[in-house]
Amino acid sequence: MNLFEGILNLRESKKYNSVVRSVASFREAGIILIIFIVCFILSLLTPHFLTRDNLITTAIGLSADGIMVIGMTVALVSGGFDLSVGSIMGLSGVTAGILYLEGMNIWIACIIALIVGMVCGLVNGFFIGIVGLNPLITTLGMMGIARGAAYVLTQGSPLSLFAIPKSFAFLGEGKILGIPVIVFLFFAMAIIGDFLLRRSEPIRRVFYVGSNEKAAILSGINASKVKIGVFILTATLSSIAGILSLARFTVAAPTAGVGSELRVISAAVIGGASLNGGEGTILGAVLGVILLNIISNGLILLNVSVYWQDLINGIILIIAVTFDYISHKNKLKRLKLNK
Repeated sequence: MNLFEGILNLRESKKYNSVVRSVASFREAGIILIIFIVCFILSLLTPHFLTRDNLITTAIGLSADGIMVIGMTVALVSGGFDLSVGSIMGLSGVTAGILYLEGMNIWIACIIALIVGMVCGLVNGFFIGIVGLNPLITTLGMMGIARGAAYVLTQGSPLSLFAIPKSFAFLGEGKILGIPVIVFLFFAMAIIGDFLLRRSEPIRRVFYVGSNEKAAILSGINASKVKIGVFILTATLSSIAGILSLARFTVAAPTAGVGSELRVISAAVIGGASLNGGEGTILGAVLGVILLNIISNGLILLNVSVYWQDLINGIILIIAVTFDYISHKNKLKRLKLNK
């Protein structure tokens, strides 16, 4: 493949992305409709669902996953994924908590925790983007390393934080314009992230890398640098989620974020991100997180066993991946017919 062919293929990728964007808008509208239907059904089944306290609790509960799904969506769009997000979330919260208990200023401890997360992302990005390892193996390895480090640092026991500064407690308990801070920050990051992914040309390079990496390279895009940046982003957002969870619960728990990676991937795929790369919007992924958490909240209110909840989440993931596979094949067929 020469440079000319690379440019032609990149143009085909851009044409493909335009088709994907139009389909994504329909997917997002469909998810919104499903959310309203689920809410309506749950409101009939339990009178507690539409109460103010329950809705606020649900919003707060989904915020950590929502922050992580922003990075996961970008990773999926680039053609990869990150199974270490939940473990990095736990490690970052533990790092900040232990440093604070050792006498360090809580904000300096949080900055160090962010750096730890970013280093984890850099390691993932290096082995995936430079060495060329598979994202599954690399991030699965980092998942074990980060979770293991969190257990080693805490000796397997959660550590309670006492007398935390009011400025830090504000992150977990405060409100901005009547909205819990953690929810406000989540939606602010989601809005900014969605805008940049749709409109910023440098950031939109992840679409070109995800849809046709060889063509992107021949057209002058540094795919390795893009991948490194993507995994640093996912890890940084996971660290932020860990720090916000620490502020909310005031407990440095090594188990924080367990299972988050599957929920986050499920939400992103439900929202339209493709496991094949080159597709996805942050808005769709956020809607996916909202839908999954509404279902989970409804099951709790209906006193459904947590084991059934895991089973249902697994079924939802399989359905979403199957739909993504069929949808991807149909889009490729339409593109071939349009040539």
